[in-house]
Amino acid sequence: MTLTKAQIVEMIADQNGFAKNKSIEIIENLLEIIKRTLESGEDVLVSGFGQFCVKNKGQRRGRNPATGSDLMLSASCKKKTKRKR
Repeated sequence: MTLTKAQIVEMIADQNGFAKNKSIEIIENLLEIIKRTLESGEDVLVSGFGQFCVKNKGQRRGRNPATGSDLMLSASCKKKTKRKR
C-alpha cells in the first residue's frame, strides 16, 4: 500500500484534532524544509524514522543498452533514503 500526502494530511487532522487546512500547512512546511536542506547539500536525520541525503555522482563511463556503444554519463545528484534499523 502506498501512503499518499493526502492520506497523511487526513491522519494528522483526525489524530490531532487540527483543521484540514492546518494539517496541509504542517505537511507542506515539513516537506519544504526537507527539500531546502537537501538542496543546500546537508542531510536530514529524522530520529526513529531514517535519513534523507543527496549523493553527488561524478561524470562516468556508461553503455547504451540498445546499441552497446560506450558513452559518458554526465554528473548528477541522487536522492537517497536510509531507513532506521
